[in-house]
This record gives sequence, structure tokens and C-alpha cells, in this order.
Amino acid sequence: MPVACALVPRFRLIAAIAEREILTRPAALAPEPGAAQLIGEVTAAAERFGLRAGMRMGEALSRCPELALIPPDPERAESSWEEALRRLEGIGAEVESDRAGEAFFEVGGLERLLGGIEGVLRRVRSLFEGAPSEARSNPFHVGAARIGVGPGRFCAYVAAVMRGCSADARARVSATRENLEEQPVSYCIVPPGAAAEFLDPMPVSLLCGRRGDEADDLPNELERLGISTLGRLAGLPRDAVADRFGRLGLEALQLARGVDEPLRPRPVREPIAVELELPEAVSGQQLERALELLISRLLAHGERRGRTLRVLRLSSRLAAGGGWRRRIALRRASADRTQLTDALLPHLALLPAPAATLRLEAVALGPDTGEQLTLSSPEQHRRRRITEAVRQTRSAAGADAVLRVLEVDPDSRIPERREVLMPYPEGE
Repeated sequence: MPVACALVPRFRLIAAIAEREILTRPAALAPEPGAAQLIGEVTAAAERFGLRAGMRMGEALSRCPELALIPPDPERAESSWEEALRRLEGIGAEVESDRAGEAFFEVGGLERLLGGIEGVLRRVRSLFEGAPSEARSNPFHVGAARIGVGPGRFCAYVAAVMRGCSADARARVSATRENLEEQPVSYCIVPPGAAAEFLDPMPVSLLCGRRGDEADDLPNELERLGISTLGRLAGLPRDAVADRFGRLGLEALQLARGVDEPLRPRPVREPIAVELELPEAVSGQQLERALELLISRLLAHGERRGRTLRVLRLSSRLAAGGGWRRRIALRRASADRTQLTDALLPHLALLPAPAATLRLEAVALGPDTGEQLTLSSPEQHRRRRITEAVRQTRSAAGADAVLRVLEVDPDSRIPERREVLMPYPEGE
């Protein structure tokens, strides 16, 4: 079934900038705190220096010393893109979107409703062009969406990036990259069976970001070895690619040959999120109390309907500008305030600056749970949790991973005789 890709170029970069004039100068998104030192999306002026997303920062600065690094604002980009996804879901599309600025959906179920594939693409483009004005929260226009259709996810993405051929020009799907960019049409349709021919002349740099941040350096290695196009990559033996690049290389080889996994649409549901505005320069215990209040409000949210929480997203708007976010997956789905607080509190220490707002969202829910009372004391509950932590630590790191100190001869002059290490009993 054909897959469509709706792509807004440089969406995360546009969401992070404060002045549109920056787009006319060499600029790129800086790495997020704690992430690999790879630049993000770049402007057209930076591309003329040979820069692209996923390039190492040192190499980017050596090619373009006047490069401006823009601090990323993932919270603003995610919230703005979420509204665009809900507009797509409003016409009946089952959407998959792993990053802000690009969305995938199957067009087979919408063709009869909207008048064929081209009718679907016209409707999708009108949704982006007709976005409601939100100048305060989203002061950039999302009408520059590129749309591509192909037999798979990656082929549709490449078609959206190149936006090369319309349905009336299917015989030219094997055109070169320069010819594709010269055509004025706003969408590209790759017919079934032409994926390999369409991908053959495309650069390997299009693989950046297709398999997560860990694979962003793979196109650079391929280019150093003289493999500059997807066609050259697709012609390599599978064993040689596996021996040199491992799992990431095999996945890239499959994409270059036009083989892709089926879509995994996200479930359509109402957002379960709470937000709190904070006074200036809140930190320490005040920030912890704000988090506890957000947890209480989230557990009381009507859309939760008694279900446990499995994955949470903690985000913040910073007082100095920009945003911050963290995705927290719980080891076990829970609706207990104490467990949620223990899981979220350590992430507050990672805030790079004072927060102006704090937001907590339930990304994934677990099974229903009952609020059953217990006769055990808090001390007994605490000891059970410690015992469970010891059991899991031993199962992961071995029986000697948890030991206790036992006094043998406290008055001895020899330190080794005073205390010894003994195994931690299972029942304690």
C-alpha cells in the first residue's frame, strides 16, 4: 500500500530561532546537552559550505568558522508539530511520526474518500497551508510542507525531500537529483516497482536520522569510502556490509534497496498532560513541590480513567528562552505517587536553566489498577522495595553485587580484622 510522507524542512531549526533573519546566514542546531557532538538541521547558507545534519561539530566548524550554533528547543517543536499531526488525523489518516517535522501515513484508505492519491495530497497540503494562526505560541508558518508518496517509508521520505516528479511524469522517476530539484511541483509520486530505480542516484546523506542518532555518522563513513549514492550502497554484498558496519549497515542496505518495514501508526487519543507556570528562578524544594503538584494533577486527570502510567514526558520552558524535555520510561507501570516522584525527581537536576513553566505528559498508559488498601506499615513497604531492588541488582550483576558490612573485632588494631563483607541475606 502506498505510503505518504509530509515533510516540513528545517522544522526543529525554525522552532528554535527567535529571528527569521538567522535563516539567511550559516546556522545549525547545536547538540542537546549530554548528546553526541553532532550538529542538527542546518540552513541553506550552511549547506553551501557542505554542512548537513548529523555532521560532527568539529568538522562543521572547520568547514564554516562563522557557523552560528542555535540552542535547540525540543519542547516548542514537539508541541507545534503535535497540532499538525492532529490535523492529519482529523481527515482519517493513521499517522506515524518519530520526530518533529515529518509524518508518514498510508494513503490507500483515503483515496476513495478524497479522489485518488493526488486528491489526498492536495487535501494534506491544504491542511498545512490553512493552519490556524497562533502567532504567540507558534510564530512560524508551516505551509512549506513537501509531500512524497512511495512504496515504503524511506522511499516516500526521499520523494518528499527531492519532490521530483508528479503523477504525469512517472516515466522520469529515474532522473538525476539536479533534474528533480529543477521541477516546480510540490509533491512527488513514485509508482510501485520503481523504488530501486528512483533511489539509485540519490546521495547516501539521506540516510541521516533514519535509524536514530547512533546511525547519523554512517553516511560520513560511507562517503569516505567512496560510496556516495544509494545505488552504490545497494550494489554491495550483504556479507561485506555486515562485516564492516554491522547491524546499522545492514539496515541502511535494506533501505537503499527499497525494502522497508511497515508503518506503526500511533494510537489516536486525547492528550493527558498538565502544565504549571512557575515564578522566576524557581529551584530546589520549590521545584520539587511543583513536580509533586503536577503528578497529583496528572493522576486526577479524567482521561486517565484509572489506568497506570508507563511512559512519561517531562518538559519545561526556560526563563531565558528555549526549552527542555526528558522522556522517562518506568520499569513497571504504576499510579503510585511515591514511585512516580522517585522516578521523576532525579531528572529535575538536569534542567540547564531556571524554568518558567513545567509540563508533565503521559505518553503511554498501562493496565487498569485498583486502589487497594494495605495493612502493612510504611517501614514494611520500604523493606519490601529494598528487597526487590537487591533481587534485581543480583540478577543483573551477580550474587556478589550487593554485600553488607559485618563487625567482627571492632577493637582490633588491624583494619582488616574489624569488619568483613558478607552476602546480603535474601529475606532482609
